[in-house]
Amino acid sequence: MYSRDPWGGPLEIAAAAAAGGGDSATDDERSRNLQDLDRAALSRQLGETQQSWLLAGAGDSGKKKKRYVDLGCFVVSRKVFFWTAGTLLGFGLLIGFILLIIKVVPHRHPEPPPPDQYTLALHKALLFFNAQRSGPIPKHNNVSWRGSSGMRDGLSDNSVRKNLVGGYYDAGDAIKFNFPMSFAMTMLSWSVVEYRDKYDSAGELQHVKEIIKWGTDYLLKTFNSSADTIDRIAAQVGQGDTSKGPNPNDHYCWVRPEDIDYPRPVYECHSCSDLAAEMAAALASASIVFKDNRKYSEKLIHGARTLFKYGREQRGRYSPGGSDPSLFYNSTSYWDEYVWGGAWLYYATGNSSYLQLATTRGIAKHAGAFWGGPDYGVLSWDNKLVAAQVLMSRLRLFLSPGYPYEEILRTFHNQTENVMCSYLPVFRSFNFTKGGLIQLNHGRPQPLQYAVNAAFLASVYSDYLEAADTPGWYCGPTFYSTEVLRNFARSQIDYILGKNPKKMSYLVGYGSHYPKHVHHRGASIPKNGVKYTCKEGWKWRDTKKPNPYTLVGAMVAGPDRHDGFKDERTNYNYTEPTLAGNAGLVAALVSLSGLKNGLDKNTIFSAIPPMFPTPPPPPEAWRP
Repeated sequence: MYSRDPWGGPLEIAAAAAAGGGDSATDDERSRNLQDLDRAALSRQLGETQQSWLLAGAGDSGKKKKRYVDLGCFVVSRKVFFWTAGTLLGFGLLIGFILLIIKVVPHRHPEPPPPDQYTLALHKALLFFNAQRSGPIPKHNNVSWRGSSGMRDGLSDNSVRKNLVGGYYDAGDAIKFNFPMSFAMTMLSWSVVEYRDKYDSAGELQHVKEIIKWGTDYLLKTFNSSADTIDRIAAQVGQGDTSKGPNPNDHYCWVRPEDIDYPRPVYECHSCSDLAAEMAAALASASIVFKDNRKYSEKLIHGARTLFKYGREQRGRYSPGGSDPSLFYNSTSYWDEYVWGGAWLYYATGNSSYLQLATTRGIAKHAGAFWGGPDYGVLSWDNKLVAAQVLMSRLRLFLSPGYPYEEILRTFHNQTENVMCSYLPVFRSFNFTKGGLIQLNHGRPQPLQYAVNAAFLASVYSDYLEAADTPGWYCGPTFYSTEVLRNFARSQIDYILGKNPKKMSYLVGYGSHYPKHVHHRGASIPKNGVKYTCKEGWKWRDTKKPNPYTLVGAMVAGPDRHDGFKDERTNYNYTEPTLAGNAGLVAALVSLSGLKNGLDKNTIFSAIPPMFPTPPPPPEAWRP
């Protein structure tokens, strides 16, 4: 019988058994016979693997067997496997160690780019509000020559006996005019709502919030802010009318606010719709700024609601003829404040009743929305119509509430675009000086406060258009890009910062050439321990020497219509700064600073519920 040898040769078992004499053959004989018969098979060349499977021969008894690792798909030498695995593990540990060193060991980051000129100017412009503070001055105020003042405001007036400590002095005097102060707080809050990230990147967010809160805390003191219904508002602290003789007051006396010892009467109003609506706008806009402080934000909203209700019920101007406010900040009407205040209350609360009021055609008509006039499109502490129209255009651009608001919102949007056209020199709606400053006040003194407001409106509206993926707007048949608006805004701010025929910066402390004789009592009188009387202080008013202190960040009133400027302390039409003017400047600077468009699209809408526009009513059935 033949059996197949698995290594390739025949194995003649039967033949070998017969040759050995059957079953009686010994095992040794049988073994020798098999070896003789299988020499051909054993002489065949075997593979390495096959050889490893055979038992070692007599001469290999002292050698170690070669071991392998079966990895499933292939078999590798155990030695090679461990070497490979060890090498990979070593490389992994080395890379991990290097990454750990990179992470733990401090290393230099590339320095951020230097701030642009608008950011540098912003830092300074905000400091002006620190210098204007009334009341207990905090230690971190950063104006060394200012101290606490006005610590008896309101309490010293026996007819009022109300705590009115705090707030801001309006300009170079020590009067607290609540009407322009409220407007200034509204403008600052608007700029924070739109450009919070820009303030944050400039390191000024906390600072500007402190400035706003200093103002709103004071405004809450001027009426019963915890009540739902009020009948009066404190409109002014201090007095400026000097026509009744040389009685000591805040315009007759030239003394530091810290040294005031003359009476400071409080002016209250009982029908002041304009002031109430403006204060409501200030508190409502600030409530959005402080939305992360829920308790304070709700307090602001409640005060805004109370004020607006009072302003609607008790119709009248806060500055009737003959009153002290009428001599300095006379309000021409209250209809524009209704639209302005209603818009901000809608954004702050989401209550559609405020939107209905702000878009009421009759109120808009009384505010002057449907007619031109020489001051149409001029934003100021007195007229907020154009700013309210820009705010309402924002609502249409991003939310498009539709019926029943669409008609008036479209009108506001169209008129906003017309105002933007009027700012361009090519249309000659307003004159420009040879140096390039727009004359929104038609050549009258103190032009800068109007120019900065226009710059802010142009810049923020261009950001609205870009955020809404709209490349520009039409002036008649001509299309203008958003960059045209931004260039207009830059031209006005650049003029103020020194790009003008005088090569002078009208922002005090910015650049090397700026006014040194600013019309300001606190900055012009040395803090030398001497308490000057009203008339003794006149020598500091009339001296030709520069102010002993630099009123950093103050934007002065500005040049005349021929680009001329007189750096004279006694001429307030050139050298006096104001809260309202500086607020517009801050808003314009932050809108132009840093990134091209840092607009916060959504925060202003955070209180507005989802909109489901009501379809317009169907047309009447056709009748033959």
